Amino acid sequence: MPEKIILKKYANRRLYDTERSAYITFNQVADMIRQGHQVEVIDDQTKENVTSSILIQIILEEARKKNELLSMPLLHLIIQYGDNILSEFFDKYLQQTIKNYLAYKSAFDEQFRKWLDLGMDFSDIGQKLIRGIIPAPSFFNRSSDSTDHQKKNRQEE
Repeated sequence: MPEKIILKKYANRRLYDTERSAYITFNQVADMIRQGHQVEVIDDQTKENVTSSILIQIILEEARKKNELLSMPLLHLIIQYGDNILSEFFDKYLQQTIKNYLAYKSAFDEQFRKWLDLGMDFSDIGQKLIRGIIPAPSFFNRSSDSTDHQKKNRQEE
């Protein structure tokens, strides 16, 4: 598992990658996470862990670009019932649901790959059997066979 990458957040909202000694964008943080890295963001002034708020900003920024993720009615419900219901939902249900989905997807993908491999094996076996059982007919063999058959019939008469 890749090591955790520590980022510093400065007051001007800029993020600093302490490992590479360079400022980075939200898109670069998202790319790090997609590559499997864990990130931790520490506010430079307060030394507070602000990872959660930075990750939410990244998600919202990506949703804004694509104009999707959360529907208007859902957003209204979240605001109407407050953040308690939202945090409870995310803590109890959404995280486990996503983990289960990824586990089932991985298992299904593996099973499907096995089926494809098995199908390829059957295809190869079938082709070998057909070649062994049914010899390829030759046009010339048929004509010589029929000529031989005609000669035998004449001799018998």
